[in-house]
Amino acid sequence: MKRNISPALRRYNVSVVILSAAYAVFLMGSIYAFKNHLLASPMTYFAAILPALPIMGIFFAMGRYLIEEQDEYVRMMTGRQVLIASGFALSIATIWGFLENFELVGHIDAYYIAVLWFAGLGLGSCINAFDRRASRT
Repeated sequence: MKRNISPALRRYNVSVVILSAAYAVFLMGSIYAFKNHLLASPMTYFAAILPALPIMGIFFAMGRYLIEEQDEYVRMMTGRQVLIASGFALSIATIWGFLENFELVGHIDAYYIAVLWFAGLGLGSCINAFDRRASRT
């Protein structure tokens, strides 16, 4: 069954592809610059922050998609997916923070919270798919 892709989803998909490519380029460039000591002190901060900017752009693109999507059901399911992702990432980060505070686990860099959020989007998508199948029977 062929599904029509809304203009909002098309814009979101294009944005995510472009921002993901920018993330890869910025991350590789920053790693290269740091490993080869190519940056003066003020530029190190810029180079360290640079890979985060496309990730922030993806968060913005998701919010823009939720606003622009005209199909109320799709918007609701996507909103639920985002809520699941946010709850998942924040819950794991909070648990890990307490475990780390009591020196029960090692330190993990904070940018992994975004990785957890993206994994949570996958979890939310699976929950949405399961819910759709369950409602058909």
